[in-house]
Amino acid sequence: MSEQETDIHQDIQENLEILTRVPRLGGPIGRLANALDRVLLTLAVIALVSLSLTVLLQVASRLFLPITLSWTEELTRYLFIYMVALGAGVVQHRHRHVNVELFHGWLGFRGRAAYLALISAITFAFTLVVLPNAWQFAQIGAFQTSPTLRIPMLYIFLSSVVLFGALLLYSLIGLAEGITAMVRGDRAEATRQEAL
Repeated sequence: MSEQETDIHQDIQENLEILTRVPRLGGPIGRLANALDRVLLTLAVIALVSLSLTVLLQVASRLFLPITLSWTEELTRYLFIYMVALGAGVVQHRHRHVNVELFHGWLGFRGRAAYLALISAITFAFTLVVLPNAWQFAQIGAFQTSPTLRIPMLYIFLSSVVLFGALLLYSLIGLAEGITAMVRGDRAEATRQEAL
């Protein structure tokens, strides 16, 4: 790929991802957030690969074995649930959730930072309300087991706690990033442009 094509690709990507122009936190909190990103993404990828292998095993058993393995469908479902729960916070942190960008391009640097702070505050408030209910829901599973794998459903229902816990944490990080960017203003944007 030539340098001109690379520049065009980068411009298109930046125009599509307006919120990524708001700088991330640095220092120990930023490093901690990046480490948490790597851990959660690694676990989500492990869940995805395991899910794929389980589906392949299910298909192979139906085609080549005289019996079908009934536990594969259940395991696939649980792996999918955990893959989503582990990846949701990272997706939020990287601004990759599905959204409609009607006015993001019109906003200046401080406007984008304020928008990020507002969205993060709304997400924080929502998860703060939902998280205790997710914990109560998970506790219901302490008295149940899954039909074929005989796994205590507590572990499966804990995926909702993992999901909303990660969203709560990442919404706090997004709120801090938005407020920090609003306070610093265009200096952070100018520094970022110089680095490129």
